[in-house]
Amino acid sequence: MPLAVRWMIVAPASVGLGWLFDRWNVPAAWIVAAIVVSAGMALVTRKELPVNRHVYALSRGFIGILAAIPLTTVPLSRIVGFLPAGVVVSLVTVLVGVGGGLLLHRAQPKAVSRDTGILSMLPGGASMIPVLADDLGADYRYVALTQYLRLLTVSMTLPVVVGFLSTPADSHPVDTPQPDQHWWMILLVLAIAFAGEPLGKALRLPAPSVMGPLLLTVLASLFLPGELTLQPIEPFRILAFMSIGWVCGGGLSWPALQRFAAQLPATVTYIVVVIALCAATAWPLTWTLDITYFEAYLATSPGALETVLALSSEGGAGPAVVAIQLIRLIIVLVIAGYLPQLIRLFTRKKQ
Repeated sequence: MPLAVRWMIVAPASVGLGWLFDRWNVPAAWIVAAIVVSAGMALVTRKELPVNRHVYALSRGFIGILAAIPLTTVPLSRIVGFLPAGVVVSLVTVLVGVGGGLLLHRAQPKAVSRDTGILSMLPGGASMIPVLADDLGADYRYVALTQYLRLLTVSMTLPVVVGFLSTPADSHPVDTPQPDQHWWMILLVLAIAFAGEPLGKALRLPAPSVMGPLLLTVLASLFLPGELTLQPIEPFRILAFMSIGWVCGGGLSWPALQRFAAQLPATVTYIVVVIALCAATAWPLTWTLDITYFEAYLATSPGALETVLALSSEGGAGPAVVAIQLIRLIIVLVIAGYLPQLIRLFTRKKQ
């Protein structure tokens, strides 16, 4: 079946199912609907369903804007206040990733090098770590498949788990701020979504497709009157949420799963362990930062940043989710970038 025909089925089916889920108050309705429809198509046709790179780049730009909205409503001093918690959460998850990678290497020393094992198991930064693996001489394919499976698992389980949690919006019902309908505001949002990724790449930001629009949104908000908001209009938000679901579900093809079958048991075990550990580390954050468990769970989620930010926006979460996730992302990417040097240093000390 040609790609165009598959999308002619998937796109309207996703909109229809998302509309139903939204009316039924299903958590993350548009994301879940897109995952269900695209995964069904990928499995039935036995082909992955690629999302147009321009559409996905624009959608990630909208996600970056949505992520920035909480940051524009609180003082910088409060954001800095999340730094200690973010560093602690980062160190815990990184240590788990390094430990899991070394255990994987020890179990399969000929098939999985230390670099490959650790990069495969580092939580967060799934879109960046495979690129680093290729640059660092690790097994790019194995790292990409492992990171993708973790991302897919976390993305698909997050909406289910948070559906059982009380959100800030439940406790303090507040209507989502609606953007000013002036045409120039809509154009500004589009401009930020388009220009954010190139800016992020030029500044060498981690995850530039999200961080670039986020930075631009924060800067633009400084010059806007208080009554105006850069919150994307509803069609933009829906496109962003569905694109996340399409990327997650569309890659769930039989060939992709078959290629990874040999390492599946160890990888699934690790994913379960790291999700459970992150869920456990979320509890102390609830009283340390005075936030809901919904916010703490999203803040400590091992990856799936775009899904986390989308759910955070839908649930009315505060800036803690964005701040802690970004702190950890930066730490993970720095460690991954210097991994060969760190491994040589560790090996030398053991000798």
